[in-house]
Amino acid sequence: MIACLRGPLIFRGVNRVIIDVNGVGYNVFVSLNTLEVLPQKDEALLHVYTAFRENSLELYGFATEEEKSLFEMLLTVSGIGPKTSLTILSGVSPDGFKRAVFEKDLAKLGSIPGIGKKSAERIVVELKEKIKAPPEKGKTAETSHFKVNLEEDLISSLINLGYKQKVAAEAAQKVLKNTEQNISLEQAVKLAFKELIK
Repeated sequence: MIACLRGPLIFRGVNRVIIDVNGVGYNVFVSLNTLEVLPQKDEALLHVYTAFRENSLELYGFATEEEKSLFEMLLTVSGIGPKTSLTILSGVSPDGFKRAVFEKDLAKLGSIPGIGKKSAERIVVELKEKIKAPPEKGKTAETSHFKVNLEEDLISSLINLGYKQKVAAEAAQKVLKNTEQNISLEQAVKLAFKELIK
């Protein structure tokens, strides 16, 4: 089983990267939180969860052991698979997720694509004993930028994450309208995603 991978990134997508390890490119699915902190050119280290399928093997990578641990915790919840777990961790920081579970914030959890009211309730019921105390509340610094040609890619990315066309378009317009300088697609997606799950 692959526990971690180290090497330069040769591809960055909205929810995956390809990391070159000694000449072998590994396709690794990542959350937006992880994608945001990975280096653009330097060597990256990913903590990896290996998911075995009937006819395939999928790798999920995380910038920190904490995020990987939460991912594995989510997989223990009935009805929550790897892709849904990754979507959850893309929509909320590890500390924010812990706080939402501890405070039984069903509205916060239920606003994430693929997580309805029943799934949110299951997450809280099945994980509340594993999350002992909420982390201290802190503010996450967000870089505010602007890039005109991002809109189409941003809308497409949000649709791929489970949002409908109209909702994705409105969120993209709002995020790009409220930014002033250049940002990457992944940063724009992260800002839009946070806006959508408020």
